[in-house]
Amino acid sequence: MKKKLLLIAALGSMVMACEKNSTPGGTGIQVDTTATASTDTFNILDIKDTYADLADYSHWRDWGPYNLHDPSIMYTGDYYYCYSTDVAYGQDIQRSSIMVRRSKDLVDWEYQGWAVDGLPSQAVQYIKDNGGTPFDGVWAPYIMKVGNQYRLYYSLSSPTPKLSAIGLLTSTSPDGPWTESGLVVTSKESIQMTNAIDPTVLVTPSGDQYMYYGSAWDGIYILQLDPATGLPKKANDKGVRIAARGWTGNTVNGNIEGPEIIYNQEQQKYYLFISYDWLETKYNVRVGRSDSPTGPFVDYNGVNMNEKSDNIPMLEAPYKFMGHAGWQGTAHCSVFKNNGVYYMANQGRPVVNKYFMDMMVRRVFWTDDGWPVVSPERYANIEQSTITKDELTGQWERIVLGYQVVPGYGDQQTSPDLQESVYMKVGADGSIDDDSANSWTFSGNQLTLNWSDGTTDKVIVSRGYDWENHKKCLVFTGLNNQGTAIWGKK
Repeated sequence: MKKKLLLIAALGSMVMACEKNSTPGGTGIQVDTTATASTDTFNILDIKDTYADLADYSHWRDWGPYNLHDPSIMYTGDYYYCYSTDVAYGQDIQRSSIMVRRSKDLVDWEYQGWAVDGLPSQAVQYIKDNGGTPFDGVWAPYIMKVGNQYRLYYSLSSPTPKLSAIGLLTSTSPDGPWTESGLVVTSKESIQMTNAIDPTVLVTPSGDQYMYYGSAWDGIYILQLDPATGLPKKANDKGVRIAARGWTGNTVNGNIEGPEIIYNQEQQKYYLFISYDWLETKYNVRVGRSDSPTGPFVDYNGVNMNEKSDNIPMLEAPYKFMGHAGWQGTAHCSVFKNNGVYYMANQGRPVVNKYFMDMMVRRVFWTDDGWPVVSPERYANIEQSTITKDELTGQWERIVLGYQVVPGYGDQQTSPDLQESVYMKVGADGSIDDDSANSWTFSGNQLTLNWSDGTTDKVIVSRGYDWENHKKCLVFTGLNNQGTAIWGKK
């Protein structure tokens, strides 16, 4: 269940090189000038599930949507910048750094290179001082801008249980150069706390700053930062636990990690997104909300996320539409906003080979009662126009994200437990599946599906892109009256 400590082995065909300890700073994005891109033109049809022909470092310029793990995305200038864990399918780690990409439309991504060349020396020193050896790779960065300063938080861990550190790099440009600006929080086995990895930072409307972090051991923690420095407001503060994970009997059901936090001004609530389970298989995203940045965060049923209970809604999980093998490992998300629209980005792993890691960006929608839901299909910058009632009639594929907890951590991590689509017929006569006991209505962009068993799906319809068949389509996303996410595609 200690996901990040097992990451190196879990990536299977990835072979990590020996430790590099060069100090960040001096130059900006680190690149290999001998590498060349295979094409200068973008075609959405060129985005594939697997990319073995581009995996070699000589093709790094073609890694736009590939080799993506633990993204953090922000919009600045004319670009969305994405920073992510340093991993590469089937390759030795060459930079031990943070991967950097950028895009103007969230579809066509340009791989820029690496933020720095080598492991951050301050985190390396902490791990060595405590008898450990750092892993050869920086994990789960988080990017933000405060005034004119860019702050890039990073995670460095080690094979020694819970011996990890979250540090801070700063720059006046999203391209660097980056300067080490201190360690934010550290962990080791002798201290009762969570693992010091996977940071995300919230700035409240009043200007207060909080970091949320953690993986395995003891859930998700929160600590307050000094807005002026980006470091803890109180020296050596580890914070307090704000979210835990469900138990079956005396056995933990699985891992909890990778928090993301936002404040939605329209809803006037704070939303905490958390990743559940194993990164290669059942990895899925849950969400809770609160009136306060310090919680308590509650789920759809009003359950405190700091209690040992699996929470809903589950916004994204391993899934399979017809005619495709499916996707697994769909979590560790970044949630961000531009021009009033929210998006969620995370990795996805094709079922045909779970060691490939692809970027997935989805549009976020909001239900009438203030819960975020995400599109079933990846974002493709499809123009939106009014959808008519007549367009809804016909055959859809519908997915119920009804992933069930199985007792025992190991028992539930070997299979992705794909949530598979089934056909659903929307009749012109107002029936569903040719059964008048099932009915539907449509108003604005909301489709309501009333089922004979008393279940009601309230879903938001939009125009999207059918990635399984590479053509435009209609999609819907929403929740039923039990808080379960419902996806659809036509």
